[in-house]
Amino acid sequence: MSIHSNKAPEPVGHYPHAKRVGNLLFLSGVGPREKGTKIIPGVTLDETGNIVSYDIEKQVRSVFNNIKNILEDAGSSWENMVDVTVYLTNMKDDFPTYNKLWAEYFAIDPPCRTTLEINCLPTPIAIELKVIATID
Repeated sequence: MSIHSNKAPEPVGHYPHAKRVGNLLFLSGVGPREKGTKIIPGVTLDETGNIVSYDIEKQVRSVFNNIKNILEDAGSSWENMVDVTVYLTNMKDDFPTYNKLWAEYFAIDPPCRTTLEINCLPTPIAIELKVIATID
């Protein structure tokens, strides 16, 4: 069953926010954009849409908020995440901040996690998460 969240930003392509299979929930890649806009928290773009500067902490907090909203709209919760794949466009500079925030948001019993560096994402963002969660 496809799930579309009313609180999360619109997907940038033809795909749902999540798919439910049994008691598992598979989220499509989630970035930091704000719902209803192309605004990316903490990102400054030049006139041609290239990144001039960005604040990875603002992006991480926004991604986490978007994921929380999708999980809740799907009948799950933040605590039900079991596996997370993290895509960073700048591992060297951004991983320490991401790792610190991860520990803040998952102080107890964090999900499994894999972090990969990639050279770009479909929009001018520095982070995207792919999540698997359970539904009680």
